[in-house]
Amino acid sequence: MATEKHFKYVVLGGGVSGGYAAREFVKQGAQPGELAIISKEAVAPYERPALSKAYLFPQNPARLPGFHVCVGSGGERLLPEWYSEKGIELILNTEIVKADLASKTLTSAAGATFTYEILLIATGSSVIKLSDFGTQGADSNNILYLREVDDADKLYAAIQAKKGGKAVVVGGGYIGLELSAVLKMNNLDVTMVFPEPWCMPRLFTAEIAAFYESYYTNKGVKIVKGTVAVGFDADTNGDVTAVKLKDGSVLEADIVVVGVGGRPLTTLFKGQVAEDKGGIKTDASFETSVPGVYAVGDVATFPMKIYNDVRRVEHVDHSRKSAEQAVKAIKGKEAGEAVPEYDYLPYFYSRSFDLSWQFYGDNVGEAVLFGDSNPSSAKPKFGSYWIKDGKVVGAFLEGGSADENGAIAKVAKAQPPVSSLEELKKDGLLFASKI
Repeated sequence: MATEKHFKYVVLGGGVSGGYAAREFVKQGAQPGELAIISKEAVAPYERPALSKAYLFPQNPARLPGFHVCVGSGGERLLPEWYSEKGIELILNTEIVKADLASKTLTSAAGATFTYEILLIATGSSVIKLSDFGTQGADSNNILYLREVDDADKLYAAIQAKKGGKAVVVGGGYIGLELSAVLKMNNLDVTMVFPEPWCMPRLFTAEIAAFYESYYTNKGVKIVKGTVAVGFDADTNGDVTAVKLKDGSVLEADIVVVGVGGRPLTTLFKGQVAEDKGGIKTDASFETSVPGVYAVGDVATFPMKIYNDVRRVEHVDHSRKSAEQAVKAIKGKEAGEAVPEYDYLPYFYSRSFDLSWQFYGDNVGEAVLFGDSNPSSAKPKFGSYWIKDGKVVGAFLEGGSADENGAIAKVAKAQPPVSSLEELKKDGLLFASKI
């Protein structure tokens, strides 16, 4: 007989959003026994960004329970015991294969059913795999992806097994840049391949990208631009040996790491909720078109107040904050109290080698580069402002202090007017400190 369990609140997804939602439910007075978190992973929610950074460090790599949520934002670390102490049921290793929003029922792969009064969808994204496109040889051994702690363990094991070997990183975005750095730190011979004219094209201008590409090259990372992997060779054991590129060249490889993006996991809800821009459409409280069903993090397409449009944001900062906002809204509605609107300022950051950048706002309009962007400098520090309709709408800073990063965030939020781009370039960070 398959089991059925009922909860007042169910959070579907045990990623960053799931953990931050749990903490907020407790803060807002949820009672023991009311909340369950259902996750297909085997571990309690953790801070995913650690996987592409400290988890793979050659010395003293980070390990669980070190980076369970909510340490990533300076909060207390929620160990598995925390959930049981608070009377939250943490249902792990459980994949939900069917969601019926009309009957408020979730069904697991093992046939267990869970019913709820309020559902919080926090399913996040799945990694895009080359095998999805039928790329020849893409299922060879040691072609790896990074999304969950299991993936990081496989990659770590491959790094240990192929010491001093050749690694090819497919993709020039976040994962590509962070993993190329960490593989190089592990003394692998690293080549990064991506189709675009420069790295991180969604955010970087050509000038910003030129700094990082030169910096990486100086560190010994080889960069191949403007082409894609079209196939892989493997030996008789099925281990990858080479990456075949569209331009006809072939790269030897002992490890291949693919970081070509993710897809929001919305399949369970197709045809049951309104969708927009590849995500589940929500209001400013993250409630979907189905009353009592909320969606947060990567899967939510929500009203972005500051720009007066709707967007979907894939970033850990929004995963944390949207989860907290939704829970405040759920508990506020129960108490008949209005909750302040979600007023999100887009924020992205990355760390690799000795570098660390932060970006706030919108990267639209004309970009102005300032500061020292010489990749050979001992401590390069530079930034960029984006100007649209005579106002600064976005700001980027490499090598900034906490105060300086705070200052560029203020600029992006305030959107001050700019009279002269030349003056702005000359003032650089000084402009931000005046806001």
